Amino acid sequence: MISFTSLLADVRACTLCAEHLPHGVRPVVQIDPEARVLIAGQAPGKKVHESGMPFDDASGERLREWMGVTREVFYDSKQIAILPMGFCFPGTGKSGDLPPRRECAPAWRDQLLAQLPRLEVTLVIGQYAQAYHMQGKRSLTDTVRDWRSYSPDLIPLPHPSPRNNIWLSRNPWFETELLPVLRQRVADALESL
Repeated sequence: MISFTSLLADVRACTLCAEHLPHGVRPVVQIDPEARVLIAGQAPGKKVHESGMPFDDASGERLREWMGVTREVFYDSKQIAILPMGFCFPGTGKSGDLPPRRECAPAWRDQLLAQLPRLEVTLVIGQYAQAYHMQGKRSLTDTVRDWRSYSPDLIPLPHPSPRNNIWLSRNPWFETELLPVLRQRVADALESL
């Protein structure tokens, strides 16, 4: 079995889909075997691609607020792992960022998840991550609305992007019912460190 250090070095040096990435290769992941919380997201956006820090944008600010954690805790890989479905910025399409590249998850995901033995909760953000982790073909709204059936190990979330403000306003139950449970579940997982 490959060591964690070697695996992470291989991920960071990956060029598997370089020819399809208009902005170049820059895998953005955060992982440590000690992590108790996993954020399974979509793919980095352009700002994250430029900074190299996951969720280093308005989406990240909202996500940290949803989770009830500080920036310091969020970026502590011994507490929180961040593994998007695609590790590199896929580029922009007609209505926003393109979907995560399909090559990334089959090449790396299972190997990286196997490196997280202490994981207590996974936040599954967006339809691509939900399709992978929850193996469903339901709509994002139906999956998030049915969050209780996945809890306590998995918590499905919409993407925290400001583009989802309309979704959030149409689904007030998300803030009143799910967010308090999310914050408590994250706090409990991090407390066990």
